[in-house]
Amino acid sequence: MARSFVLWLHGLDDSGPANEHIKALFTSSEFRNTVWSFPSAPPIPVTCNNGAITPSWFDIHEIPVTTDSTKDENGVLKAVKHVHAMLDKELAAGTNANNVFVCGESQGGALTLASVLLYPRTLGGGAIFSGWVPFNSSIIEQIPPGSKKTPILWLHGMADRTVLFETGQAGQHFLEQAGVSCEFKSYPGLGHSISNEELQDLESWIITHLQRSL
Repeated sequence: MARSFVLWLHGLDDSGPANEHIKALFTSSEFRNTVWSFPSAPPIPVTCNNGAITPSWFDIHEIPVTTDSTKDENGVLKAVKHVHAMLDKELAAGTNANNVFVCGESQGGALTLASVLLYPRTLGGGAIFSGWVPFNSSIIEQIPPGSKKTPILWLHGMADRTVLFETGQAGQHFLEQAGVSCEFKSYPGLGHSISNEELQDLESWIITHLQRSL
């Protein structure tokens, strides 16, 4: 079984270690050679928290997040460079890019989308839980051809009032416009949280895309 890598990006005011329990839920033998990474965002002033210093990958101006929300594109691009450095390090360690998966919840989901779309190589996939598109449509012109082949899984609760369900649907349309394959899954009654059903769907999705012998 070839080595695989899962990078998990947490949401606003959270931490990497607080999410490490997730890997224990992936019980398939397909994950026996999987390396997991749960980094933490740096503490920065966050506008939607009245400027309070909070672990955050980039600034968020308002909650709920809608398609009209102000976007901190400079902050997003700075965070993307940090994620790309982690991916580069993993590839240098010998993991094939097709077995690298970036996953994130909420703000981490938005960063997942940005990081995968702007990475110069095709990855195994990017999974977005209750995320949004953190930049304007003009970024489409900057998406490398290789990253357009990276499959995207988008999971969103239909009762989400923090990142509106419609905001997630707009992300699907953005990806279609960009020529990126996206599987969008909706969950009736689910708010702004991750359910076991979503994680089971993620596990199955990763297994489907794993390259088992390289």
